[in-house]
Amino acid sequence: MLSAKSLFQEILDNDESFRLFCSIAASGESQGGWENGRIAALVPPDERGLAPKISRHGADEDKHGRIFNALMKKRGLEPVPVPPDTDYTMLLERRGIGLAHEKLKGETPLTVQDIVTYLAHSRVTEQRASEEMELLRRHFADHPDLGRAVRMISNDEDNHLAYCHEELLRFAAAGHGRAIQRTLRECALAEIRIYRDVSLAVMAHMGRVLGWPRAKSALLAAGIHAVYAYERLGGWRRMVSLRMPERRDALGGPATTAPEFA
Repeated sequence: MLSAKSLFQEILDNDESFRLFCSIAASGESQGGWENGRIAALVPPDERGLAPKISRHGADEDKHGRIFNALMKKRGLEPVPVPPDTDYTMLLERRGIGLAHEKLKGETPLTVQDIVTYLAHSRVTEQRASEEMELLRRHFADHPDLGRAVRMISNDEDNHLAYCHEELLRFAAAGHGRAIQRTLRECALAEIRIYRDVSLAVMAHMGRVLGWPRAKSALLAAGIHAVYAYERLGGWRRMVSLRMPERRDALGGPATTAPEFA
């Protein structure tokens, strides 16, 4: 029976597919770490109090990248180049979602609207990350090799999502509500398309590595298209709602360190 657990177990059991999976994940997390680090450095003067939380967010993403690299190293594997069609973070950036890298590479302070854009983009992408890690935690929290990594990353992603909710609500109360809702909607509708395209690309690459028969690849592609149809018809709305989280000040402390996997 084809299920999320059996699919990921198949990827996990093969060195080449596991290496591709971890390489894609590590690259995306490292890119997120760089983006958050630059945003923290460029926070406008009136919002300097937010800088430590943004830095913590970036430190967590960097840690996740190191964890995925450590999982490969434990199996004697080296990272592989990330296929461009699977590069979720870069594809989002090219679609104009979030803050442009050219702006982040400069030294001009960001505006409050830039910070609102960053938080709205993060609220959408962290929703996706939180859901994906919850799926892995459900099936692999007790796995001897992956369990600690899955639990730690999942907890971090939940913290990131809580932080985005809390800070966006603060900005909404300060008069940015319409801009927040407009930006959230634009980000969500773009994200679901890119997530579909990246999912199809990842499955195509995995299928070639694992030698999947055409019928299996077609079934997986149909499932990805079905998820997109659901999200396009209304599922995207879960990515734009805002509510005060149970985890308050979720990024108020220091980042935790990556566990050892040697």
